[in-house]
Amino acid sequence: MSTDTPSPVEQQLEKIRLSRRVRWLLYALLSVGFVGVFYGSLLLIQFSLGDLINQFPIFADRVMNYNPEWWFIVEENLPRQAGVTLAIGFAGTVMGIPLALLLGVLGSGRVMPFPFNFLFRTIMAVSRAIPALVWFLILLPLAGLSAVTATIAVAVSTIGNLGRLFTDELEEVKPGQIEAMQTTGASKSQTVVFGMLSQVKTSFIAWTLYIFEVNVRTAVTLGLLGGGGIGYTIEVQQGLRNYDNMMAAIVVVLLLIIIVEMVSQRLRSYLRDDEEADGLISLIVGFPERMAKSALK
Repeated sequence: MSTDTPSPVEQQLEKIRLSRRVRWLLYALLSVGFVGVFYGSLLLIQFSLGDLINQFPIFADRVMNYNPEWWFIVEENLPRQAGVTLAIGFAGTVMGIPLALLLGVLGSGRVMPFPFNFLFRTIMAVSRAIPALVWFLILLPLAGLSAVTATIAVAVSTIGNLGRLFTDELEEVKPGQIEAMQTTGASKSQTVVFGMLSQVKTSFIAWTLYIFEVNVRTAVTLGLLGGGGIGYTIEVQQGLRNYDNMMAAIVVVLLLIIIVEMVSQRLRSYLRDDEEADGLISLIVGFPERMAKSALK
């Protein structure tokens, strides 16, 4: 009497087939769950594609009838208002960097052991969990409806957003340089500065530039709540139903965002090439010339 016993190879193949079936079943369940959550979200917000289709001709007609009043840009000095918005984003970013760097370093498990690092991560999480718009409303009693309040709100938001990015970068540093510092008898602070931060300084600068971009857009939004700058001008014109003037201000906002992102992207692209530090100065100084050459191509 003989029994058909599967060979080891066949047994291994069967295990692989079973593993694939389980994996595809899991993918199917996750896909169904995702679709269910998405559909539930649409129901919750009362989304109707039919209503949007019916409303689209009215929307298109309104947009086509918008005629930006270009004289309004000069009359109301909108470039200066855009400069205020840029200043809010820049000053808020700079004000948030020191605490973001401190909390980001102390929040790393490689620098501060658990549960102490968790305390600093919690502070960053609270700062990050509350949007800048809500921080603006919380800080209203401090400086009122002003650009100062908007700047502080941007700074508080920067602490959490940028600090968390710093922490994540520090968690990914290579241990070789750290171990080399420790073998030479370096102190903890020397190890952190020369063994860890030296490896991520380029990434830190790149992430800071990215957060600056985000903060400029946030500054526009805060202006809609009364935080000053070009956003406040848009809100005033919308309230007065001067839509042509509002569109002129929106054009200035688009130009501001495009310029900020072009400069930031160019700097980040340069940093990824690992050029020398003095080359960065040359990059900034020579930016207008390169932009002119690009326009002529």
